[in-house]
Formats: sequence, C-alpha cells, structure tokens
Amino acid sequence: QVQLVESGGGLVQAGDSLRLSCAASGFTLDSYTIAWFRQAPGKEREGVSCITSDGYTFNVDSVKGRFTLSRDNAKNTVYLQMNSLKPEDTAVYYCATDMTPFQVFCTVVTGRYGYWGQGTQVTVSS
Repeated sequence: QVQLVESGGGLVQAGDSLRLSCAASGFTLDSYTIAWFRQAPGKEREGVSCITSDGYTFNVDSVKGRFTLSRDNAKNTVYLQMNSLKPEDTAVYYCATDMTPFQVFCTVVTGRYGYWGQGTQVTVSS
C-alpha cells in the first residue's frame, strides 16, 4: 500500500527556515518522482517543487532560491528545505507521487499525481 507521510511543519517567523519531510512506505521512493504542493486557506492547491529519481529538480518561481529538495534513499524520505520563509508561504504542504518510475523531468501539475500525504501545516508570521 502506497503511503506518504509529511512532517516538519510548524509556526515560524518571517526569515526563518523549516525542513519538511516526506516519508514513503509501501514502495521504494528512489525510483519515483516526488512533488510538493501547498494550499493556503481559501485558495486552490498549487505546485511548489518536484524531484525525479535521478535528482532533476523543479521549483516554481515564487520559491526559487529559497526552497531546496533532497532525497535520502536509505530513509526512503524526501526533504523540502525552506529558507527565508515569507508570510505568503503559509499553507498546508503536501507531498505526492504519480508512481511513474524513472522520469527524466517532473512538473507540479496537480492532476498528474494520484498518491498524496495528509499534509503538514506551515505558518509564517510577519
């Protein structure tokens, strides 16, 4: 059974950092793309970043230079390092996979991903 569990969210001040974790079970994460999305209150879910099995990464413009993805295959976990956080980063953050192995590139189109975690709340105060 494919399962993704996010953790690491919290309440921080603007300019602080957080590292979110996406732990996988039921499959070996190192063969698949993992993407991060977020949803702020009253807004649609939006893509943030993704990483392929080969380490190709993509970040949307609003987080470029601030957010970084990495993988720890031994722990079956992907991390989203978030630096220089802004109040507009406040949202519930979700990780997801489409279970398509060995992709060369990745995108953060919501409809591509069929397996989702439960989300972790990130709140950035000004």
